[in-house]
Amino acid sequence: MDKKDLEREFHMTGGDGKTSYARNSSLQKNASDMANHITLETLQQLYKETRPKSLGIADLGCSSGPNTLSTIKDFINTVQVAHHREIPNQPLPEFSIFLNDLPGNDFNSIFKSLPYFHIELKRDNNNGDTDSPSVFIAAYPGSFYGRLFPEKTIHFVYASYSLHWLSKVPPALYDEQGKSINKGCVSICSMSSEAVSKAYYSQFKEDFSIFLRCRSKEMVAAGRMVLIILGREGPDHVDRGNSFFWELLSRSIADLVAQGETQEENLDSYDMHFYAPSADEIEGEVNKEGSFELESLEMLEVEKDKENVNDTSYGKAVAKTVRAVQESMLVQYFGEKILDKLFDTYGRMVDEELAKEDIRPITFVLVLRKKL
Repeated sequence: MDKKDLEREFHMTGGDGKTSYARNSSLQKNASDMANHITLETLQQLYKETRPKSLGIADLGCSSGPNTLSTIKDFINTVQVAHHREIPNQPLPEFSIFLNDLPGNDFNSIFKSLPYFHIELKRDNNNGDTDSPSVFIAAYPGSFYGRLFPEKTIHFVYASYSLHWLSKVPPALYDEQGKSINKGCVSICSMSSEAVSKAYYSQFKEDFSIFLRCRSKEMVAAGRMVLIILGREGPDHVDRGNSFFWELLSRSIADLVAQGETQEENLDSYDMHFYAPSADEIEGEVNKEGSFELESLEMLEVEKDKENVNDTSYGKAVAKTVRAVQESMLVQYFGEKILDKLFDTYGRMVDEELAKEDIRPITFVLVLRKKL
């Protein structure tokens, strides 16, 4: 699937139904909450240094669940605290909030929440309407692997759980006949050849470099980016971390192939546009592109609740999250009919593997500063 097809087709499951991203993104929120102090401290430091009258904030890969507006609310509150501490006699800055995701994203669900969001903002300001900040929110549909905003308009960029999604499935994954060389796997897995890992790494380098170059044009000097991205601990592409979840998805589909529920060629032709980089790979690309200084790179491991409050196992919670993220693509290859069975199998496999040995998906939190 090429870049244009992905831009059109890939999106988190919209609405607020039982398989929607809005109702199945708590794992992402847990990690974002862990990174919250880094994000808010970075934003505070940026505001102290720049003190703009109008502050441009971009959320790249904003998706459509409740996480989106709660994050924006945190940003506004943080800047207000910094403002009252630094320049209390000056008027509050205006906030220009740019929400970005691919065109298929359910932006309407965000817009429907905006009236309540503005009411909450006013309620949070103890001094009444006079001290309420002016907040302007707009949607910018499109791929962040390209220009999105005018030059020098953005002070702060936030991208949570976005940049491990590549712009496209690596072209080097296909042979001369257009067949995938990664048969039986939906991403890099234990059966994948070295050529598969190289294809994904090459695509990551190209995409991440373009991302940095585009943002450097759009951001003001000394602007900051906080990027939260799934990664891996060492040089090995296959481990019991993020890649293992996709290996289990491959096994789950293979299980349905064995039962005659779907065709083997569907599994062989389904390739994901996902890559979990290592810290060295990220740092290498930042240094090579040269527009940003890497202020910090921290590794987080999100604690897993083996049983959550609804007596749902960790495997079921992961299955719901992966379904909300991948459903738009899976349905094109396998149809809707088998998805319930597929994710029942997947959730069970995650729990079975977890009982044998821990699965440790890791997350990186990067803070980047635009060079002067």
